[in-house]
Amino acid sequence: MTYIRVRLGAGVLGLALVGGLAAAPTASAATAAPATVEEQRLDRAAPQEILRRSGFDTVAPGLARALERAGSFGQAERVVVRQGARLWQRAVDRAQGRGPAGGDLSRDDDRPLYWARLGMTREVRQWEPEFGLTDTQRVELLAELEENSRGENAIRYPRAKGVKRILLTGFDPFTLDRDVRISNPSGATALALDGTTIQTADGPARIETAVFPVRWQDFAQGTVERTLRRQLPRVDLFTTVSQGRVGRFDVERTNGAWRGGFPDNENVSRTETIPVTDPASQPQWTSTTLPYARIVAAATGRFPVYDHTSVTEIPAGGTDPVVRPDGPTPGSTARAGGGGDYLSNEIAYRATLLRDRLGLQDSLPGGHVHTPVLQFGTGNTDPATGTVTDPEFVQNRLDIIAQVRAIVTVAADASASAVRGTGRTRG
Repeated sequence: MTYIRVRLGAGVLGLALVGGLAAAPTASAATAAPATVEEQRLDRAAPQEILRRSGFDTVAPGLARALERAGSFGQAERVVVRQGARLWQRAVDRAQGRGPAGGDLSRDDDRPLYWARLGMTREVRQWEPEFGLTDTQRVELLAELEENSRGENAIRYPRAKGVKRILLTGFDPFTLDRDVRISNPSGATALALDGTTIQTADGPARIETAVFPVRWQDFAQGTVERTLRRQLPRVDLFTTVSQGRVGRFDVERTNGAWRGGFPDNENVSRTETIPVTDPASQPQWTSTTLPYARIVAAATGRFPVYDHTSVTEIPAGGTDPVVRPDGPTPGSTARAGGGGDYLSNEIAYRATLLRDRLGLQDSLPGGHVHTPVLQFGTGNTDPATGTVTDPEFVQNRLDIIAQVRAIVTVAADASASAVRGTGRTRG
């Protein structure tokens, strides 16, 4: 079970339980809910080792103790908001070298945040306070915990004049039934860059980040739009980032309005048109406004960077999917964007569609960057016998993080030059 948020009336937020698409919750006191598919993986050896070797094994027990002291729903809500935000900041601090490492696991590792959050959500899901907790209230606590532990509510830019604003998003680890040890370099990049400043040709630029879940339902219920809508009108550049192909970066030129059905972290599949508000005006394709030519031409790191233009479409009047190396043809129906038909394509589609619906397509550079697959070292590729980390694995992740930083810097430089060339300003 996970949560969804539903907007009701003029900005009032309602909450509903999901189990498929379940009926609205009752107002009566609820009993503890079973652990989700994601949470059940916590009990495997690798997640426990990751938590122990980072010091994050204390996070969920700490939340449980704090909840036991809560005497009302309001107190419980304050607990999960505070501890969710504290977890995000702790993960950012660890990634950026502040405070104790908590163990011998590399500081650049994104996995402690992921597994600690699941420990927290399992505690909330199974908590049965004496004062009684309704299904609605439990879902609200889970929503607050998710948002605050993902950095979604911590995006704050300085008011200093002349400081550019960059927004970058990453993802949780995924395909964990294939290998529960997996790390996601996009999430690691988000932790490494959150709140940092880069120097561009047009002066300093502040990067703020968030990390999104790999769950179809959360996207259908607007987690991306809810987070980005208030940010895009005030930033100077954005990029969504996810793990893509082996040995290469891709700047995805075109995003498609199609979900291809690959199972998410809850082992749920969705094969359908990406569900958005106002589907009557929904385009089949959206496009990057990142300066892809400049990014591809720049020397940003050890991995090659490509302007990736291929899509899969059903041509106008046709019935069968066709791969188009140079992008979609007029009137076609999307079956895969440059970034495929999974949630990486979907976040790119949603973010760029939101950009366009806000009227920012001609002034705001934004799009999607795929990182290389983060690979374990030679001899450590068997999930059953391999270790949770190795020197090559760590170096690969550090190199990807550094190259994303360089790509963002190139994009910011190019975008600033374009703005100066046209005389436009952004405020």
